[in-house]
Amino acid sequence: MEINALARESLINAGGIIESCFSPGKYAIELSSAAYDQLWRFDMEALPADLIRRGMAVEDPTAEHGLKLSIEDYPFANDGLVLWDTIKQWVRDYVNHYYPDPSLVEKKDEPWWPVLKTPEDLVNVLTTIIWVAAGHHAAVNFGQYVYAGYFPNRPTIARTNMPTEDHVDDEFKNFLHKPEFVMLKCFPSQIQATKVVAVLDVLPNHSPDEEYLGDQMEPSWAENPVIKAEFERFSGRLKELEVIIEPKEQNWSRGCSL
Repeated sequence: MEINALARESLINAGGIIESCFSPGKYAIELSSAAYDQLWRFDMEALPADLIRRGMAVEDPTAEHGLKLSIEDYPFANDGLVLWDTIKQWVRDYVNHYYPDPSLVEKKDEPWWPVLKTPEDLVNVLTTIIWVAAGHHAAVNFGQYVYAGYFPNRPTIARTNMPTEDHVDDEFKNFLHKPEFVMLKCFPSQIQATKVVAVLDVLPNHSPDEEYLGDQMEPSWAENPVIKAEFERFSGRLKELEVIIEPKEQNWSRGCSL
């Protein structure tokens, strides 16, 4: 993908924007890689598992979606779980059609790969992949500029230590006298901030040739009456979810403009 190629060229490359504008400096990508190696797990990327892991939900067979949320007014979970269930139903219909016999699923026992021995295992794997590339990516990507475009809200680097009351020098006195000057010394430089804000402005943009979930039917699906019907149901459910979410976004936008 073009955007990934550009990221490798200018964003995560040695001496690139991440290494020059984020606190870990030249170790930024190395630290990120180490953290992913130790902490990232594919099976925890499934939305229900992610919510449980972060303490945002607990399993509850009597609750909608099988989860009881720790915070009821949590749009990412409320709307995300509806999308998750919609994707999973479409994937289950697809898998059950092409793998009617569980023995058709090729078993994998790789240590880095999730359990894959049954059609339901395959459903969970595929649903997680689709969710990460669709709903999850949309949630973490398209709001970046809103959250971090105002740089003091989420600075990427601290160039100095913030003064404290036990400082023996004049830094704390200077902070009390002119806090904005001390803050600007600590925050990223103008060139650092400009680089990151420029990236934040580009990343959330929608590509003109972007494809949307449930929008385009593959030619092979159209030739199969069963899969065609299931895809149309999937697409219809997504449109219903869109009708639910759009008014919420409009209310949020009005709230931000006040």
